[in-house]
Amino acid sequence: MSPLAALLRDIIAQDGPITVERYMAETLGHPTHGYYVTRDPLGAGGDFTTAPEISQMFGEMIGLWCVAAWRRMGEPSPFVLAELGPGRGTLMADALRAARLEPRFLEAMRLHLIETSPALREKQSAVLAVQHPTWHADFRGVPDGPLLLVANEFFDALPIRQFERMADGWRERLVDHDGARFVFVLSSREPDEFLLHDAPVGAIMEISPASLRVMGDIGGRIARHGGVALAIDYGYVRTDNTRAWGETFQALRGHRRHDPLETPGQADLTAHVDFAALARAAHDAGSLTHGPLPQGLFLKALGIELRALRLARDATSEQRTAIDAALHRLTHADAMGLLFKALAVAHPSLGAPDGFA
Repeated sequence: MSPLAALLRDIIAQDGPITVERYMAETLGHPTHGYYVTRDPLGAGGDFTTAPEISQMFGEMIGLWCVAAWRRMGEPSPFVLAELGPGRGTLMADALRAARLEPRFLEAMRLHLIETSPALREKQSAVLAVQHPTWHADFRGVPDGPLLLVANEFFDALPIRQFERMADGWRERLVDHDGARFVFVLSSREPDEFLLHDAPVGAIMEISPASLRVMGDIGGRIARHGGVALAIDYGYVRTDNTRAWGETFQALRGHRRHDPLETPGQADLTAHVDFAALARAAHDAGSLTHGPLPQGLFLKALGIELRALRLARDATSEQRTAIDAALHRLTHADAMGLLFKALAVAHPSLGAPDGFA
């Protein structure tokens, strides 16, 4: 049994079954044994690959979007450029390379990265050293001022709570240990949270208080000091009550699906993002939201197809094949183009950012 698994077993033995939210928080973020603390999870040798690792085009589009948003903001100087969960720093490095088209943007920006992983901070430092970034463990540490913020595949990794509809009402799903392995059990009483009354028996409902807190902080900061934020992630938009339930909690290990209760700390844990809930949190904090839009439509609106053609012009046959494959993966409905979505949060005075008009 790993040290983290032993720790979780001891917590359960002392306090009883724990929420899925606490299980995720400990498994991913424990300061000594947590998944993100102990490794670089990205790439072929890791557990998953994100859009910036697929192609430079993704980060370049985001960089040009940031420049356009900065101009819409009135070109404040200085301003905070922040990224939540920067990975290896690939997205930001590609974005700032594209932003060289506007030297005044680079002169005015102050780069702040929200990252808890020592391993990933080291990678970020190596590729972004010239920008002299400042790191924070939480968005609340980012200084006040006009804000441009990017969050790619950040909210999906924030802890969730799960509830199951029983014949006599809702029960919260908890994590227990039966002496041999971790297992799901149900709470003995109904939760205090408001949950839908018309969900069928057996339905699973997920909420993410951590996501709403972070987005509320972002929306409040933008409402007070001005700015724009862009969140890109995989998730859903509730268009009716039937979209309000369904289990999305999952684990990935070695790019394959994995039992989320097996080998805690050795696999990535995520859940699909509820974009309607994120938008409400930002709106309630005083900002306006735009979208969400499917990632494919958003990237095409920013000109990714033209960028692919320009890259292909000077490429070898093998490189052109790779560019076409990356474009398909990022934008097509059968890949990342539909499941992944983009949501913008903006100060009420700014109107719709590029790609959302």
